[in-house]
Amino acid sequence: MKPTTVLSALLVGVLPGLAFGPAADNDTDSTKRIDKGQERQDQRIERGAKSGDLTKKEARRLDKSQDRIDAAERQAMKDGKMTKEERARIEKMQDEQ
Repeated sequence: MKPTTVLSALLVGVLPGLAFGPAADNDTDSTKRIDKGQERQDQRIERGAKSGDLTKKEARRLDKSQDRIDAAERQAMKDGKMTKEERARIEKMQDEQ
């Protein structure tokens, strides 16, 4: 077999996996990034409440907002994947909070 034939066969076998594999990982990475953001925000709220920088009312409002973001993430992942639009909407919610 010629080296170019072997190379072509490898590319035909490998490229489809490269094209579809990262998309699935990207969904997982997206949710991990969102989860980490949520975790950091929860910690900031807790620290603010403990230090007195946030009133109880402010902390409750922020916690409710966190709950809405969590619900939006669960809704987006109902079908097992998160679209770019869903991810952008959730990240915008996080940024606004």
